[in-house]
Amino acid sequence: MRLVRWTPDDLLRRLDDVVAVYGEAMGYRADLLEARRGYIATHVRRPGFRAVASLTSEGHLAGFGYGYVGGPGQWWHDQVWRALDPAARQRWLTDCFEVVELHVRPPAQGHGLGAGQLRALLTMAEGATTLLSTPEADEDTSRAWRLYRRFGFVDILRDFRFPGDERPFGVLGRELPLPAPEQPPVRS
Repeated sequence: MRLVRWTPDDLLRRLDDVVAVYGEAMGYRADLLEARRGYIATHVRRPGFRAVASLTSEGHLAGFGYGYVGGPGQWWHDQVWRALDPAARQRWLTDCFEVVELHVRPPAQGHGLGAGQLRALLTMAEGATTLLSTPEADEDTSRAWRLYRRFGFVDILRDFRFPGDERPFGVLGRELPLPAPEQPPVRS
């Protein structure tokens, strides 16, 4: 398995694969996936766009992640902005990199791909903070929630409902930059 950085054009070339991984990971219906295809295609042109992919040795897509600098007029940003008080808006949304998608095919989960993708994205991210949303789940059993907590994400909003999705979501955030990975002690 190898982790690669993707340009906007790389992601667009593999859009069918991206939508397939997204659908498998999120369990969305086919009609919803077609709508997401259009959104993803427009996201690649947003300021600060960054993307990564986990590819098998045969070049198959096992996972991907992307994000960009959020701002007024963007749907997700505006939904979260309306739900926050003024102090939280200032702290979390003023200079924010949004982790828009981070997914790994279910059979490939549990092998560190999501962690590698998230670390790579946040290392490349522009901004003072980063936010993401994820479906509410049992934090002790959900791989996604455990991953985000290991990376230091804290609760910004809980049980938040986005229009068009009946599920509750958690909106999580952390400050950037990430600390450098711990290095093993040098032995003499």
